[in-house]
Amino acid sequence: MKIRSFKVGIISILIVLLASIPFITHEGELFVVASDEVAEVTEGLSLEEKLDQLLDNPVLDRSIVGVSVRNAETGEEIYANDGDIMLHPASNMKILTAAAALEILGPDYQFKTEIWTDGNPRSRVLQGNLYLKGKGDPTLLKEDFDEIAQQLKDKGIMKINGNLIADDSWYDDVRLSQDLNWSDEPFYTGAQVSALNLSPNADYDTGTVIVEVTAADKAGEKAKVNLEPYTNTVNIVNKTETVAAGQSKSISIEREHGSNNIIIKGKMPLDGSMSRSWVSVWEPSYYAADVFKQSLEEHGIDFLGRSKVERGVTPDDAELLVTHTSMPLSEVLVPFMKLSNNGHGEMLTKEMGQVVHGEGSWDKGLEVLEDVAVNFGVDGKSILLRDGSGMSHKTYIPASELSRFLYEIQDEAWYEHFEYSLPVAGESERFVGGTLRNRMTSEPTKGNVFAKTGSLTSVNTLSGYVLTVEGEKLIFSILNNNYISGSVTPIQDAIVTELAKHTFEE
Repeated sequence: MKIRSFKVGIISILIVLLASIPFITHEGELFVVASDEVAEVTEGLSLEEKLDQLLDNPVLDRSIVGVSVRNAETGEEIYANDGDIMLHPASNMKILTAAAALEILGPDYQFKTEIWTDGNPRSRVLQGNLYLKGKGDPTLLKEDFDEIAQQLKDKGIMKINGNLIADDSWYDDVRLSQDLNWSDEPFYTGAQVSALNLSPNADYDTGTVIVEVTAADKAGEKAKVNLEPYTNTVNIVNKTETVAAGQSKSISIEREHGSNNIIIKGKMPLDGSMSRSWVSVWEPSYYAADVFKQSLEEHGIDFLGRSKVERGVTPDDAELLVTHTSMPLSEVLVPFMKLSNNGHGEMLTKEMGQVVHGEGSWDKGLEVLEDVAVNFGVDGKSILLRDGSGMSHKTYIPASELSRFLYEIQDEAWYEHFEYSLPVAGESERFVGGTLRNRMTSEPTKGNVFAKTGSLTSVNTLSGYVLTVEGEKLIFSILNNNYISGSVTPIQDAIVTELAKHTFEE
């Protein structure tokens, strides 16, 4: 079998039909937008020749494409294009993180959030501090805090003469991974990592608050701003104006770097639709504790005197009052993988470091990740792992190593949970199709491709499994790196479509 090397050559009969060079601006830069159409592959060719045609495309000129295809039953690599070149996986890194979490923690693993006190819990007035101790739950919601507050009330606690202490010591206090761009940190994709965190809704974007902007009652007034959940942790700086119906909307929502000032600018017409943004919070432990304090007060549990919300560590002689447990890991992986949740990837990495090495840090968590990858056949000398989400531009793995990993994990008892967590092509339900719900929406790919997407600036990736028309299973990894214009997703989809059509008699 011939393994194709990277080609920059004559354009084949398969081309991307370029549009007439429209431009869009993004932060002051110009980008060329190319057509998303891909021509039909010539019939009667071998699989290798068909994939070669798809890769011989002007959109890919001067970029690198690592491709690996394996027989899922035997592990034989039946096609490779620069499969041994170390490339950025983007969110395909989450494949390693999810599998490692299943291997190390197990599908039934649950995260705990604990309430402790150094006072007397048998008194209606608790004389002492209340400690909110987070242990890495990436799915905590305001509703969970409401349940905890009710349990404390059921124990007879009505007032607290002390402080509320946010204990996030289960992990270290390094909030951002070493390669995260500073310009990413105000947004949900770059939210800070803490053992005590909170999500605004059931998408579980940890460490974020939802900011909603709607028109005021009349023109000339500032637009209305709503927070979900409400928190005193952030400061809204409203620089908006409501304008007459029919005018254009121009609303921007962004947290000021290094602070919790959320700056909202622009014009909102009276008939304008709501603007909504998931904004990351600076120091999310305070955010979680602030919302928990609200839940306590809403359930009639008041703090006396000049009580404060502080960060601290639960004393060794404190008494445990309430333990809240999360959904099992197998369920956590669904929003993590299908919606490509970066925060989950980093929390899982630190959790593995804590469980295996007693240290909830990126360094120890990445040690675990690399050990798991090597144990499942990945060449340790060919990879460099820098975070658990794939946001790093310094993480490297070859396509052939990633496809080998996807092959090796198939016999594990937890594999069914891993496969279930992958986005499914063409399935419109968000928690089924995930990031593939609007791709490959027709036969033979719809419902037959289970794969993880990934994207960074100049990086677009897709790796997973596809069922062929004959019911056979193939493994693939496609890592596009170093392209700066056009769209490569139609080429990826065309490759996977040819794999779905593949018959082993070819």
